[in-house]
Parts: sequence; structure tokens; C-alpha cells
Amino acid sequence: MFARFVLLLLAGSILMAQELPVRWDELVASDWKRALELSKGTCLLPIGILEKHGPHVPVGSDLFHATYISREVAKREYVVVFPEYFYGQIYEAKYGEGTFALPPALISKLLQATLDEIARNGFKKILIYSTHGGNPHWLRFFVQSQLDKKRDYVVYYYDPAPDTAFLEQLSKIRKTPLAGDEHAGERETSSMLAIRPDLVKMDRAGDEDGSDQKRLADMPNIWTATSWYARFPNHYAGVGSAATAEEGKLLVEHGIGALVKVVRGVKDDQTTPKIQEENYRRQLK
Repeated sequence: MFARFVLLLLAGSILMAQELPVRWDELVASDWKRALELSKGTCLLPIGILEKHGPHVPVGSDLFHATYISREVAKREYVVVFPEYFYGQIYEAKYGEGTFALPPALISKLLQATLDEIARNGFKKILIYSTHGGNPHWLRFFVQSQLDKKRDYVVYYYDPAPDTAFLEQLSKIRKTPLAGDEHAGERETSSMLAIRPDLVKMDRAGDEDGSDQKRLADMPNIWTATSWYARFPNHYAGVGSAATAEEGKLLVEHGIGALVKVVRGVKDDQTTPKIQEENYRRQLK
């Protein structure tokens, strides 16, 4: 009898989560308390960017990926998803049409103010999920800087390590090597074919060269502002014409599954908030 009661309770919770919108902007104020309860005070902030993606993929590709995957994740594990956010580090691509790059200090101030407002609305766990390859260096520093002053919320940054088992599975259906497939190539174009095929111009995928120019290959272990640009001056890295929707569906589903596990972990995490509070207390001694 008790087991049956638990199952009924669980079924009711799942149904309630399915009825409640996952998007912050689609919630009504009278549902806010329920959203906070179901999400365990957790908000998912997907960050994309607006930048050139070769000659064939839309400038908002990273934004489309971040928001699509986040919303699909929230359908499987309830979490409130913040609206479209595309302010990040993209200075190496300012020469490309459609690139939107705000000043360095402003993007950090804007993100901090955004997190402060998310927390003011009751979400004390904020998970940042970025799909733009130019953001990790900045975001790692940004998250570390949260210890600069006491805050009543915790920021988590999802920074996945390579999944070797999945990469082996993926290699069986790929047409080009994984090495060098970094931007608007087979992988990213495939993902867009899976989620927004209407925006991909496959007939233009070969209009520009996406191969590694290796113009700074004689300077290993050195990083400059133009290191990536020196390799891929067309802001295109890979072979987009090799993309398939089949590969894209595999990539997207893997991304969703991996992020679902992360969201569950963050929702249930009781340790990080305590450790952060401990760190704050020790700063005052």
C-alpha cells in the first residue's frame, strides 16, 4: 500500500511538472512558488552567442543549440530556463558579418546583474550552460570571482569533459575527422540540421575554406588574441558539407541526456552551498 502511495505521489509530481511551463518568460506570477518548489530553486541559464558560422549556418547557431537543449532537458527534469541570452566573449570574430560583441567589462557586469536578479526572484542555484567555444576561459574566471563578495546563491558552470565512449560511437557515422571540426563543420552543421534545418544553407557550405591554416604552428604552447583566427581566418573550422541530420540527432540527444544528469545533480546538491558559506565565513576572520 505504501509503495502504491509513493508511486501515485510521484506520478502527480511528474504531471504537475509537465503542466508547468519551463521557460521563465512563459510562467505566470501565480505559478512562481510552484516553479521554485519543483525546480528546487534551480534556474538554468543557457548562453549562446551571435557570430559568423561559415557561409552556411546561421549566426545564432550557438543560441539555438543552448536554448533548444535546455528546454528539452527541462521537460525531462523540471528546471526553470532563463530566456535567450547571447552576451559573451566573441572578439576574435568581430570582423564577421552578424557578430555581436559587447565591451569586455560590460559582459561580466551584465551577467552578474542577471544572476543577481535571478537569485532575487528566489533561485539560489543557477546553472550556466554555454554552447559557445569562446566562452569557457571567461566563464571559469567569472565563476571563480563569485567568491569576491558574499552572495546568497551558488553559480554552477557546466563544463563537460570529452565522452570517449560517445566519440567512438559518433566516429562510426562521421565522414570527416574530429580533429579540426571546431566551428560550423560537420558536427555543428549536423546539429543545426537536426533542430533548425530551415536555416541551414547546405548549398553554400563549400563556398569558403574551413581548413586549418596553421599560420602560428611554429609557436606551440603560446596563446594570443589571434591564435584561433590564425588557424581559421574564415571563422569556419571543418567541412560543413559532410553534415547529416542523422549525426545531428545523435549529437543533440547525447547533449540532452548529459545535461539532464547535471541538472539533477545540481537540484539535489546540498554540499556546495555549505562549502561556499564556509569560505565566506573564513574570509571574515
